[in-house]
Amino acid sequence: MKNRVYIMDTTLRDGEQTSGVSFSDAEKLNIAKILLEEVKVDYLEIASARVSDGEMLGARKVMDWARGTEYHDRIEILGFVDGTTSLDWIARAGGKVINLLGKGSLRHVTQQLKKSPEQHLADLKKAITLAQEMNISVNLYLEDWSNGMRNSPEYVHFMLEGLKNEPIRRLMLPDTLGILNPTETFEFCSIMMRDFPMLHFDFHAHNDYDLAVANVDAALRAGIRTIHTTINGLGERAGNAPLSSVVALMNDHLKMSNSINERKLNMVSRLVETFSGIHISGNKPIIGENVFTQCSGIHADGDNKDNLYYNDLLPERFGRTRKYALGKTSGKANIAKNLEEMGIRLDADNLKRVTDKVIELADKKETVTSEDLPYILSDVLKSESIFERITSL
Repeated sequence: MKNRVYIMDTTLRDGEQTSGVSFSDAEKLNIAKILLEEVKVDYLEIASARVSDGEMLGARKVMDWARGTEYHDRIEILGFVDGTTSLDWIARAGGKVINLLGKGSLRHVTQQLKKSPEQHLADLKKAITLAQEMNISVNLYLEDWSNGMRNSPEYVHFMLEGLKNEPIRRLMLPDTLGILNPTETFEFCSIMMRDFPMLHFDFHAHNDYDLAVANVDAALRAGIRTIHTTINGLGERAGNAPLSSVVALMNDHLKMSNSINERKLNMVSRLVETFSGIHISGNKPIIGENVFTQCSGIHADGDNKDNLYYNDLLPERFGRTRKYALGKTSGKANIAKNLEEMGIRLDADNLKRVTDKVIELADKKETVTSEDLPYILSDVLKSESIFERITSL
């Protein structure tokens, strides 16, 4: 299907490279099961080979659960060009797929590896052959591909010409340092699709310029059909493209088919927030605490009059509900919405008195929540019976 987009989520590998984040083996297993069984991602990258005993324990726990299921060969582990060291590690963990880390820029090859392009290509081919002999499937990262396309495109083409007939499932194009803008992303991905139409490419965005999701949009428009994401945008430095935002982009703007269950996104985001210890910003699209909360009274009034302040991002799509905040910008419509949830309707005069009291409190920088409304009602209307009615609901 031309418009079908596949998602490879790397929360458990690249996401774990967020400063201070380390998932336990039990946490990895729980996240992996939810992402595959409930969120319905297509592929899952769960570990880096050789990192630690804890990494091995976590990878093995996930692979033990997946063995014999449809998920087994959709779970992937990052490995290196190191003879059979990474491959042996993956085999001991029970893995069936290596995401082999190659070099996508001439500078990385000559400065980090101290090798020629020809030597690196030969090393990659040898690693692929070894993987095949061990019955491990291969995907290939071209690390620093974005700088490669900017500064040494002839090297990128040399590598892909040398690899195009190898048994590689997917070739992964990472913007490793988050340097790209959407114009470049579209141009570079279009070149890949034009010159190597027989290959299946992934795009892996980083968010250093806050352009990760915009670059995903550009990659998809250029014809890329597998995108890498993380939950909550976790990842190295400024992080990766957040799954929640990518899904909204695909569904609403690009109208591209995918397997993701939107209703499970908020649930898995909260779970990863708890396990990672990395707080989700209140205004983060789709999953932030405040993004489905209307603060302005005129917005609540408009929603009462044919949902004038709704957009396509309805909270129910993501297992959430719309809220109407209480504060100094609250109008009578905000207050009325909150009271309706408690089963209370006030006449116009009393509603104005309650609204004025909420604004007065907020002006003093006091936090006002819906839980405070019973007390405010009791105070303003001097009615104990109202408070007793609400607390008995």
